[in-house]
Amino acid sequence: MARRQGGMTPDQMRDPNYFPGIITSTPLGIQHVLAMFVSNVTPAIIVSGAAGFGFGSGDISNMIYMIQMSMVFAGIATLIQTIGIGPMGARLPVVQGTSFAFIPIMIPIAIQFGMPALMGGIVVGGIFHFFLGTVIGRIRHWLPPLVTGLIVLMIGLALVKVGIQYAAGGVPLIGKPEYGTFAHWGLALVVIVTTLGLKFFTRGMLSVSAVLLGLLTGYVVAFILGMVSFANVEKAAWFSPPNPLHFGIEFNAAAIIGMCLMGVISAIETVGDISGITKGGAGREATNKEITGGTLADGFGTALSGVFGALPNTSFSQNVGLISMTGVMSRHVVTIGAIFLIACGLVPKFGAVISSMPIAVLGGGVIVMFGMVAAAGASMLADVVWNRRNMIIFAIALSVGLGLQLEPGALQHLPATLKVLMTSGLLPAALIAIILNLVIPHEEEQLTEPQRN
Repeated sequence: MARRQGGMTPDQMRDPNYFPGIITSTPLGIQHVLAMFVSNVTPAIIVSGAAGFGFGSGDISNMIYMIQMSMVFAGIATLIQTIGIGPMGARLPVVQGTSFAFIPIMIPIAIQFGMPALMGGIVVGGIFHFFLGTVIGRIRHWLPPLVTGLIVLMIGLALVKVGIQYAAGGVPLIGKPEYGTFAHWGLALVVIVTTLGLKFFTRGMLSVSAVLLGLLTGYVVAFILGMVSFANVEKAAWFSPPNPLHFGIEFNAAAIIGMCLMGVISAIETVGDISGITKGGAGREATNKEITGGTLADGFGTALSGVFGALPNTSFSQNVGLISMTGVMSRHVVTIGAIFLIACGLVPKFGAVISSMPIAVLGGGVIVMFGMVAAAGASMLADVVWNRRNMIIFAIALSVGLGLQLEPGALQHLPATLKVLMTSGLLPAALIAIILNLVIPHEEEQLTEPQRN
């Protein structure tokens, strides 16, 4: 029988319970961390900026803490998935991390109601997400490609503005002469060009880690140009454990409703990722037990994160592709990666080094990442049969969602709670699409080419 990947047989490579040994597993586990690292810590940086303690603020210690907790609780949530606790956990190589999907909802909550309300929403949303695990199979039909594609597209469209702001120098510089100078745009372009070069002209881990390596290249260029300060790194401690209720906790209606509704979308995403892992790595469908356990772990991990001042966790799709690429299905490989992630998160100096990265460097990375989110949504929509019914659903949901996002002043007379939920654009678009998809009858007619024109 043919042997690959350090002596593993094909059957062993497809077995989630097989342990390839510490020497083989460690680099494979770290590979998983490298593939998800940038996407995992970026939401913490963005939410910190919205809350007023990010780049450009006098004290960024809370941002460093959130970066730490993003690593720690992504690692803990991953361990729950790979090892399992009772019914929780898919017991598959599922990598958890902080989700971009929640950012359009978290930003207005952090601005309007503050971090305690956001944390309360994350905890309650996580609990709601946990209980979704018991009924997830019955609601999967709510989100066909028409709805999921639209939602993912809306997430990307909501975030691209953040990428441009960061590349131009960040929100604190808006209205100042320094905003949009070549010094900032030049760093962002270095990251974008390096990322594209590695992604399309290399293979293996160089290609998989293209965004991370692009950011490191931009960071080095910024250091050479004297644009990096290590003052916060020097002040940061070598070890710091998670701090319960670091930001406090409040239970706000807007935060709770927003996080619960996003929990439904996150749960469906996790179902898709678990199915992708079993198909790509083992050539089989996911079992109901795996899907239920994975969703339970998703919700529990999110609720636990909120208690300690971290952000919602969900399964990471980029790691699904990595499993298909390597062919190694071992959950123990991902367990080692999770332990490595937790260890890094317990060292504040590590978070401080990340926070020393100029915001324009990060801007180059997030332009690529957020654009890819929107492109992923467009790719999902390619599977839709574009008849009149589906076009009308898509048109109304996109028009209302994107329109409210671009013109939030149109909702100035709404109560604060409803206004925060509506101005995100994402939730109204998702709700409109879900409701119309359930209510409007299906039709068989598909648009022909002349009709499209």
